[in-house]
Formats: sequence, structure tokens, C-alpha cells
Amino acid sequence: MSYISALVDDFISLLFPRVCYGCGEHLLRNENLICTQCYVSIPRTNFHLDENNPVAQIFWGRCLIQKSAAFSFYEKGSRIRKIIHALKYNGIKELGNLMGRIYAIQLKESGFFDGIDVIIPVPLHPSKQKKRGYNQSECICGGISEISGLPVNTSVLRRVSSSATQTRRSRYDRWLNVEGIFDITDCDALRDKHVLLVDDVITTGATIESCVTALMKIEGIKISIIALAWSSL
Repeated sequence: MSYISALVDDFISLLFPRVCYGCGEHLLRNENLICTQCYVSIPRTNFHLDENNPVAQIFWGRCLIQKSAAFSFYEKGSRIRKIIHALKYNGIKELGNLMGRIYAIQLKESGFFDGIDVIIPVPLHPSKQKKRGYNQSECICGGISEISGLPVNTSVLRRVSSSATQTRRSRYDRWLNVEGIFDITDCDALRDKHVLLVDDVITTGATIESCVTALMKIEGIKISIIALAWSSL
């Protein structure tokens, strides 16, 4: 950046300050969307290093998952919670791509992507996606794909019915709320493939379980899952 461009950038920043979506502090010239402090301070779960991690345990006895992980902890007031809220409800879809890249770098270094063939975002119902303008999980997948080199498939798994928000629902009510809401459009497209299912937050695992139930209609499929955050409720 030239000296004049830097001055112009600083002037614009004074008029329209850019703030971090994790902590609300002003961003420096070389920072984008989240500040360096948030990048460093967001707690990592490192679940990808433990095959018996809390996310994996959610699905024990419920459905067959190969590998499970989550980037951070979805806690009240946490930086990752604020980032995901801005991604989902404030229209800042670029956060999905950024956080997807950040997490994918960590996963790639550990070999987590080894053996995986394709990435699939948890779908939104078409009416909800139209209203929001995008699927936040698909945005996350875009960032993961850039780092991992894996393709993203958004056509095989589809949401066939809408569901009410999962917020404040009990574990059993969450499961009832998403039972049977996903379907498969082409059982041959992912035959004998290992897919990575991606969501923004995993809580009870009800939505993921419903996705897995639909995907298991495909012969020879293997399924792993990740999310930006895990909530212990």
C-alpha cells in the first residue's frame, strides 16, 4: 500500500471505523473482520486430536461417525459466539469463509482431512436461505475448501421441510424438531465416498443426526463431522 493510499485508508477508517466481530475493538490497518488478539485468544478445543472427544461422544449409540471435531467452545459472551452471531444474523457472510480457513489450517496440519473426499454443508430450507441470502455453513465450507483442496457438494443433501428454531428446546424436543427433514437427491453421486459434514454449532447433535440418517441411504458412505463451535448446554 502506498503512502497516499494508507492516508486515505486511515481517513476512511476515522469516518467509518472497522471493528472486530469478536470483541468490538477497532481493527488495525492489516486486520480484517477479527483482530489479532481475538485470533490468538479464541480457545481451541483441539478435539481433532482425540477420537473420544465430547463431540464424538454425542453420537455414540446414535449414528456411525468416523471423525468428529469442533473449533471452539460456544459459551455465553465468548468471542466465537459473537462471531457466529454476526455470521448468521448480521449478514457478515465473509466471516464464515475466514473462520473456515482458520480452522482448516489447524485440521490440515493434523492430517484430519486424510481420506475425506468431499465437504457437505448442513443445508438450510430454501425459504430460510432465500430470506437470509446465504447458508452460513456453506460459507464455512468455502473457507475449508480453499485450504484443504476438497470440493464442496451442495446438491445431494437437501432440507425438505422447515423447522422452528432449536433455541431453548430440550434435547428430546430438538430431536423431534428435525426428525426426517433432510433427504438425498442422488444416491449415486456420493457412493463409497467419505464426506465431511459441516455445521456452525453442534449442541445436542439432533440436526447432524438427521443429516446422517439421510446420508446413510447412500451405499458405502462414510461420514465425519466438524463445526465452528460446540455447546455443552
